[in-house]
Amino acid sequence: MDFDDNYVRLTPLGGLGAIGQNCMVMETKNTMVVIDCGLMFPDDFLLGVDVVIPRFDYIIKNKDKLKGIVLTHGHEDHIGALPWLMPYINVPLYGSRFTLQLVANKLTEFNLKDYIRTEVVTEKQPLRLGDFIFNFFPVCHSIIEGFGLGIETPAGKIIHSGDFKLDQEPMGGHKTDLEAFRDFSDSGVMLLMSDSTNVERDGYALTEREIMSSLRNYFAQAKGRILITLFSSHIQRMQEVFDLAGEFGRKVAVSGRSLARNIEMAMDEGFLKVEEDAYCPLNQLSDYKDSELVLLLTGSQGEPLSALTRLALGEHRQLKINKGDLVLMSSRIIPGNTKAITRVINNLYRLGAEVVYEKVRAIHASGHAHREELKVMLETVRAKFFIPLHGEYRHLYKHAELARECGIAPERSFVLENGQPVTFSKDSVRFEEEIMAESILVDGKGVGDVGHTVLKERHILGGEGMVIVIMVISEDSGDLLMGPRILSRGFIFEQHYDHVLEDAKCLVLDIFEDLPPGATKKLEERSRTTLRKFFRKILDRDPIVIPLIIKV
Repeated sequence: MDFDDNYVRLTPLGGLGAIGQNCMVMETKNTMVVIDCGLMFPDDFLLGVDVVIPRFDYIIKNKDKLKGIVLTHGHEDHIGALPWLMPYINVPLYGSRFTLQLVANKLTEFNLKDYIRTEVVTEKQPLRLGDFIFNFFPVCHSIIEGFGLGIETPAGKIIHSGDFKLDQEPMGGHKTDLEAFRDFSDSGVMLLMSDSTNVERDGYALTEREIMSSLRNYFAQAKGRILITLFSSHIQRMQEVFDLAGEFGRKVAVSGRSLARNIEMAMDEGFLKVEEDAYCPLNQLSDYKDSELVLLLTGSQGEPLSALTRLALGEHRQLKINKGDLVLMSSRIIPGNTKAITRVINNLYRLGAEVVYEKVRAIHASGHAHREELKVMLETVRAKFFIPLHGEYRHLYKHAELARECGIAPERSFVLENGQPVTFSKDSVRFEEEIMAESILVDGKGVGDVGHTVLKERHILGGEGMVIVIMVISEDSGDLLMGPRILSRGFIFEQHYDHVLEDAKCLVLDIFEDLPPGATKKLEERSRTTLRKFFRKILDRDPIVIPLIIKV
């Protein structure tokens, strides 16, 4: 059967089944709105891939009814994929002032200034986009000016929690407005969609005041320099660092482009309050004692070119580790980055620094609600239906179970996956036919050209190496003028295994002599298959073999 015009359809394109890449399409017959447009950083097995983004075919196909993109907050997993979507559409971006400033910086960085159409929203002013009315509820998260959404639709009210936690006495007044969620829900909510990231963590998340207290203890005890790395968008944590530096008579130096840019922007916009004499340029560090300095550095995730990573390798042009430095890694470890971060920590210890990180001390508070906070949200909203968002599949599953414990009927608490549309009307729900939502891999300027075959070849190259067979053949006579010459790259050390390569040359010569003149393709195919079998038999290795036949 077909629904009448009073329906709303939700189609997740990212964010379900993985941490990151959040993107949700909401539509009626005549209106489409996209909520968030994020990227995901690649796992280790995605060799050479820069970022992973959602597949936007469905949005672009229906762009005629697209009214806008609503952004809950400014983290990369919610805004990072915009540069790959905006050139194909022509709609405004809606979000808080801070979020949109980050978006403008990002689009400018990608030379997409012409696509910067932004409209600031506030918690006091509802926004109508076609058939939808969006209400914005402030939420506490690890970035300032984040919003949860209360959406009025033809089928009923929907709440999208955004990324949130319930820090009721936060630093700087950044609080989740539960009263606003409750007031919106009083007349009944059809659907709640809620952040699932920390559903496996019991109790409540640490508060920012607890983190401030922990940091203050380290400032009080430190005898030398204090080096701090954190997410470059965590303006509230930066405010704490500047406040503590002033309290303990220290100057702050900054190394890392993203940190410096966000600090400057936050100060210009009034989000960050810093005294004029709080800064110390990197080239003036020698004017101060180690006990008078704090260094704010990029590199919280062990990024190869970040300030902290270069410092740990002794490759920073302006800084080096001093014996007695205290390094505070005030951020969580994003899955997939553990090895890189561990390598940085080990290198810092080798150079004489002491390192403190989340696993050993409480110097970072997650911005995502723990289990008890998720219960509070469920019990505040008391929605008819529930869909968990933002998490790996096990997080979504456990959050759906939690919703059932909180009174939502089992058949109304369900787990979606990316590409699985669901349609709600006033009195029914229907799952639609799945759409293609496989992620797109971005490698340099290539978007979507790296797939399973390319990744498989990269793994073989990384694990087995490559062998190149070069032969020069006379085009007229078909005689062999040069070669075969065999080059090994990442396969064997030629001086130790030259006898193996000599045997390989003989095999190729035998193939050449057995074939009629001009049979170039057969020569390539047989050389490739024969050498692969030979190398597997002799060395138990399977390199990529590339025959290069040149006719002159």
